[in-house]
Amino acid sequence: MLSLFRKLMPREDRFFDLFEQHSRTVVGAAEALQALLAGGPDMEKHCNRIVALENEADAITAEVLLAVRRSFITPFDRGDIKDLIQSMDDAIDMMHKMVKTIRLYEQTSFQPGMQEMGATVVKAAHLIAEAIPLLDKVGVHADRLSAIAQEVTRVEGRSDELHDQGVKALFKEFGKSDPMAYIIGSEIYAELEKVVDRFEDVADEISGIVIENV
Repeated sequence: MLSLFRKLMPREDRFFDLFEQHSRTVVGAAEALQALLAGGPDMEKHCNRIVALENEADAITAEVLLAVRRSFITPFDRGDIKDLIQSMDDAIDMMHKMVKTIRLYEQTSFQPGMQEMGATVVKAAHLIAEAIPLLDKVGVHADRLSAIAQEVTRVEGRSDELHDQGVKALFKEFGKSDPMAYIIGSEIYAELEKVVDRFEDVADEISGIVIENV
């Protein structure tokens, strides 16, 4: 009876608008991070953009969580909505943390492996941004959503490889001659890996929603 009642009631579709808004901030931050890792004179501009987008993402997340509490009908499970938006927010939070690290250590140049990992961040962000609008009709788009989740997992695997290769190259170059450079570089690699890990978390949340709603 409750299931029938839920089907007859209008859904709170603004959740999908908010999800899409958040995904756009994540893509913007990922692209700014990639540009930041290229170095050059505009680094501070890219840092500021990531910080601004992270603040915008926080506001959207808060709006989603408030809507969950206030809405009588939600498009899917309330717990899934919270977990999805929070996992997306974790990704951009991790990019913000990278900005703090780069500023703290006054880094102005980055290893090629770091730049390659920046490209994996952008790819993962775009995949998630593609998936989010499809959740509005999860049954219709189940196959594509599952394929996107698998692709994000492959991107995360590539990121792991780049991380390991990059840290090894750092050790060979700086392990004995400049230990501080090795430590700082390793921290940047680790944080880049965590950014992509957070996107895999988003993909896992999407996979869970597909399983529960198809």
